[in-house]
Amino acid sequence: MPSLTRTFSTTVLAVAALTAGAGAQAQMNNYSLYSPGSNYVGLNIGQSDYSLESGLGGFDSDKRKTAYNIYTGSFFHPNFGMEVGYTHFGTINRAGGETKSDGANLSLIGRAPISPEFNLLGKVGVTYGWTDVSAASASGIDSGTERGFGASYGVGAEFVFNPQVSAVLQYDEHRLKFITTGRDRVSATTVGLRYRF
Repeated sequence: MPSLTRTFSTTVLAVAALTAGAGAQAQMNNYSLYSPGSNYVGLNIGQSDYSLESGLGGFDSDKRKTAYNIYTGSFFHPNFGMEVGYTHFGTINRAGGETKSDGANLSLIGRAPISPEFNLLGKVGVTYGWTDVSAASASGIDSGTERGFGASYGVGAEFVFNPQVSAVLQYDEHRLKFITTGRDRVSATTVGLRYRF
């Protein structure tokens, strides 16, 4: 994941540097895509990263799995809006059993237009997560389910193809509640498409 994070950061900085010279009129064109009352839906697919202990006994323990995120949002200002979404973080083999998690998220979102085609994205909010852990007794990891709220945030970049369709690259981090361990970090790095209407 460190290499993926470095690649993401390098890509964002490189594109930002190439497009920083856009004029004021171009900025206004970008703003019009997200005028107050504009809405969007999106679907992202990528990889989750579980920050959880592996337990004892030398059992196989995964950290990453395929994740997907579906979401919708609405802007109340050209730079700010609200978003609601659902993320499935995948099921990993861990401690002689399986660990899986899902979350429903509500976030305040923001965007910084860099050029007519490129936006930097950010969000902060809360995720209601539900987790399920099954583990071998010899692993020292407790089995059970948990539900609860935890903080979340995300950063990303958007490339606009036309007034309706754009591609997004997103990193989101969630604090999910697991049996007996409190809240632990589960993140997802995803790419996808967004449709404005």
